[in-house]
Amino acid sequence: MKGILAVFRKELSVTFSSPIFYASTFVFLLISGYFLYSNAALFTLLSFQAKANPFLSEKLNLSDMIVKPFFGQLSIVLLLMLPLVTMRTYAEEKKLGTIELLFTYPISDLACLTGKYLACVFVLLSMLSGTIPSLLLLEAFGNLDWGVVLAGYLGVILMAASFIALGIFMSSLTENQIIAAVLSFGFLLLFWLIGWAKVIAGPDAGPILEHLSIVVHLDGFIKGLIDTRDVVYYLVFIFFWLFLTLRFLQSRFWRG
Repeated sequence: MKGILAVFRKELSVTFSSPIFYASTFVFLLISGYFLYSNAALFTLLSFQAKANPFLSEKLNLSDMIVKPFFGQLSIVLLLMLPLVTMRTYAEEKKLGTIELLFTYPISDLACLTGKYLACVFVLLSMLSGTIPSLLLLEAFGNLDWGVVLAGYLGVILMAASFIALGIFMSSLTENQIIAAVLSFGFLLLFWLIGWAKVIAGPDAGPILEHLSIVVHLDGFIKGLIDTRDVVYYLVFIFFWLFLTLRFLQSRFWRG
């Protein structure tokens, strides 16, 4: 536990002293704020139009028109931003030559990986916390369904935590941070789009490809439904990529 905390603190210290974190967070909050404002502006416009159309007023709902689209849009922004957060986890250690020193510390590879992963998740939560005041402001003007909000946040956090696990693995493969970021984004985009291939994959492979799609499992959370199958998918996804990272790091013993 001490080893995990030591790596966790070290990673946070480096991250919060890096301009990349502040630039990424600024862009994330700027784009997510724009999406929320656009959704709210459209809702307001339709609300004015609904005064002359009772049928339209029955369909207006804060959750359906603002909150649910917002969480879907958040996931897209995180797809772009998180590779910038994870790219340095191991790539920078390799480039600076400190990874050999890290391996000589009395800290296991698992503890080191866990500390780095938890630090990235903490950074993710810090970024997401910046979106909460906007929703609280929205609550002041309307009645939000906080069950949908909490489920949406849970889904986004699980998806983003999956992004982080894959990103750390890609960072462990190279000493170039840009290459790590590009690989992370490419593979995440592949898992994002793979479900689209179900139309041409046929009745047998189609459902499998759809199940592998990382975004499909977010839909239930956005609707306020927490399905254990979706939770298990994200947890398995996280475990799989962290396991590969650990095995790759331990392969140094036979690679020499």
